[in-house]
Amino acid sequence: MNLNANKLALSTAITFGLLWVICSALVALIPGATLRMTGYMVHAELAAFQWSLTFANFIGGLVLWSVLSGLVVWLVARIYNRIAV
Repeated sequence: MNLNANKLALSTAITFGLLWVICSALVALIPGATLRMTGYMVHAELAAFQWSLTFANFIGGLVLWSVLSGLVVWLVARIYNRIAV
């Protein structure tokens, strides 16, 4: 079975974009809780840090996460299709 690399990449880019929007909303609404949760996720003490959420950072992160995740999954699908023959 071959994967449609383009559709999978687009689906991934959209999904990561939606996750970025949700994450950014949580950072804006409950910054302390999201900073603690992030610290737990990366096994670090982040109490001395603070979020820097500007509109430009939001858009930049949205574009980067969406494009890069889409490209990575597109490449994974292409490699899968090559070796799954």
